[in-house]
Amino acid sequence: MARVTGLGGVFHKVKDPAATRKWYKEYLELDGEYGPMLSWSEETGDNPYSLISHFPEDTDYLQPSKADFMINLRVDDLDAYVAQLEEKGLEVLGKVDEGYGKFAWILDCDGIKLEFWEQIDAPES
Repeated sequence: MARVTGLGGVFHKVKDPAATRKWYKEYLELDGEYGPMLSWSEETGDNPYSLISHFPEDTDYLQPSKADFMINLRVDDLDAYVAQLEEKGLEVLGKVDEGYGKFAWILDCDGIKLEFWEQIDAPES
């Protein structure tokens, strides 16, 4: 059975994504290819990470949710996980394979957009 394996990231709207990213780098020493990243490679030897990603206020990436944030959850097998969600009667808003990872989206019971992500290649830390 496919399952959620951890937090992929939190995405939120800000007035100036570049300034916010700079603040996270300067004050929290968090930076990475896609924004502030928390990386580790403990028992498995791989490089999973969680991400804090800042989007401009006018982004439509979080739609159709009306919230100013989205939660990204890692999954071990996106296709199987999506099939499980659909079997439970949930509407999957879309799926995409970006090469570095596969993504799918749903809205939770409160209208918050959830993004499910199967990482294909771990970024360098």
